[in-house]
Amino acid sequence: METPRAMAILVLRLFTMLLCAASVPLMITNSFQLSGGEKTKYSDIKGYRYVVAAAIGGFAYSLIQLPFAIYYAVTGKRVFHGRFLGLLDFYVDKVLTFFLASGVGVGFGVSSELKRFINGFVDTIETSGIQTFEELRKKSQSFFDRGNLATAPLLAGFTTMAVLTIITSYTRK
Repeated sequence: METPRAMAILVLRLFTMLLCAASVPLMITNSFQLSGGEKTKYSDIKGYRYVVAAAIGGFAYSLIQLPFAIYYAVTGKRVFHGRFLGLLDFYVDKVLTFFLASGVGVGFGVSSELKRFINGFVDTIETSGIQTFEELRKKSQSFFDRGNLATAPLLAGFTTMAVLTIITSYTRK
């Protein structure tokens, strides 16, 4: 007794969970080491830690909501019948959507700004005649590109969550 709306909610919750889960290993394996031994990890940049926190939060919330979505898809009935629990579910969906959106903004913003900062720094040093900073430029660019790559699934997860909140708010009585 499934309805298209119930199936859409189930699929969107599942996609949100999987996309948030994909973002975490991409980010936490992001690091580089210069030939001098200096190592930079994702956790050295607070913005990247926030991206991981947003992805873990989105994954955990979607995992918690998944059984309720499966029940709704199978039976056609919602688990939360009371006004309070229904509104709580509705507002937590909204808050999580904004949390994912802020994680996306931080991830792309940090990558963009720090990449530009490092390039400017290396350009300034090279104009003074020191040529040893090219390794820093190459490895940091790769590091920040991977930060963008890790943020992209979070963007897709935010998008699916935003569509989900539109569907649930449109059908709310």
